[in-house]
Amino acid sequence: MKLIKTNWEDKKITQDVDKLMSSYEDGELFIEEVYSENILLDDNKIKSASYDNDKGFGLRAVNEDVIKFFHSSELNEASIKKALKSISYSKHKTLPEKNYSKTNKKLYKASNPLHLIVLKKKIRLLEEINDYARKLDLSVKQVSVSLNGNFQNIEIIKEGGNVFYDSRPLVRMNVSVSVEKKGKIETGSYGFGGRHMYEKLFETKNWKNAVDHAFNQAYTKLSAKEIPAGEQTVVLGPGWPGILLHEAIGHGLEGDFNRKKTSAFYDLVGKKVASDQVTIVDDGTIPERRGSLTIDDEGTPSQNTMLIEKGILKGFMHDRLNAKLMNKTSTGNGRRQSYSHIPMPRMTNTYMLSGNHEHEELIKSTKKGIYATQFSGGQVDITSGKFVFSASEAYEIVNGKIGKPLKGATLIGNGPEILKEVEMVGNNLKLDNGIGTCGKDGQMVPVGVGQPSLKIKKLTVGGTL
Repeated sequence: MKLIKTNWEDKKITQDVDKLMSSYEDGELFIEEVYSENILLDDNKIKSASYDNDKGFGLRAVNEDVIKFFHSSELNEASIKKALKSISYSKHKTLPEKNYSKTNKKLYKASNPLHLIVLKKKIRLLEEINDYARKLDLSVKQVSVSLNGNFQNIEIIKEGGNVFYDSRPLVRMNVSVSVEKKGKIETGSYGFGGRHMYEKLFETKNWKNAVDHAFNQAYTKLSAKEIPAGEQTVVLGPGWPGILLHEAIGHGLEGDFNRKKTSAFYDLVGKKVASDQVTIVDDGTIPERRGSLTIDDEGTPSQNTMLIEKGILKGFMHDRLNAKLMNKTSTGNGRRQSYSHIPMPRMTNTYMLSGNHEHEELIKSTKKGIYATQFSGGQVDITSGKFVFSASEAYEIVNGKIGKPLKGATLIGNGPEILKEVEMVGNNLKLDNGIGTCGKDGQMVPVGVGQPSLKIKKLTVGGTL
């Protein structure tokens, strides 16, 4: 099976790669071709529309923790031969053999979503969404809608003639609605997508749901009051609030940070790090999810990895390099942004499993606190676990009932510490809508997050004094 059209003999290249890699502990020739398009409607007109095709390769050779890497956007035989020549043969090799697992599992269609619907129909959809949003209410002043599609083909050639293939679709729609009332302007947003075709984005009920959510979020903010600062009980809603766990805890469970002992979790495997209600996994095997992969970017099948089980730290997420150096096995988390980047341990779909409590129990049991349902961004220090997150949608909880909307809510805390402050876990696990993109060391990759509702006993909330 050949996914990327080339003008050379695959067999000869495969033999040359095999010869080079036989002198190294690990490595591969990673070949990639990506088709992408972005269409933006803003201020009642199409502001931009782009279509791109990029391809290239990266050749990596690894011995111990030393990496040799060559990449090029010239995908031809001459350029690959230059790469093979530039990476000299190694004189030592500590691993006598390498084990590569293959899978026939398919988590998404190997079809290009960009070509199945013509451009005119895509533009017509954005115009229809714009019209619908503007007719919702006289307060609507601005609407922005974007449609993004991506189709990635990869081939990975390793030692012993092992060749791996994958074709990955990825689509997303974002809707932003601004409303104005008595001179006050607020904006709401909503996005959804995944590793599937455009058809799901074109379904009327789906894009109307996105518009309605964006409008309601913006309109609610018009009546929001400033949040008081201080330590409070916080209830997190299901789904996208899992981004807080992703950033504050997930990165600290990636293998490289723990191998280098820069993570707050590096020496805690087998120890209690959270409430016994907390179980967290990284699962790249969920069909059509944004973070899912049939194989990772080293050719390892994706899997469901237990990270924290009933409060006990079980292990980390690994690529092949860090797994080898830590005497572990790759968990299928070796990911790279493109052919011009080296793989590293990265999350796929990271989420907390459901607990035993009804969502309403978390609210009713809170005399005074905050209910946060959406986040707009944040920062985290991997070494210390400290984080700062801004809640784009939050409400006060008074005497066990959800009250007035709040604005300016900033959650401040320490990832490892808040795990111990989890008092109740809901039974309503929800994954995000397919909008996550994660950055690490300058590389961006699509990811998924999720969680059930959580009640955190105490968390510092920044706001007004």
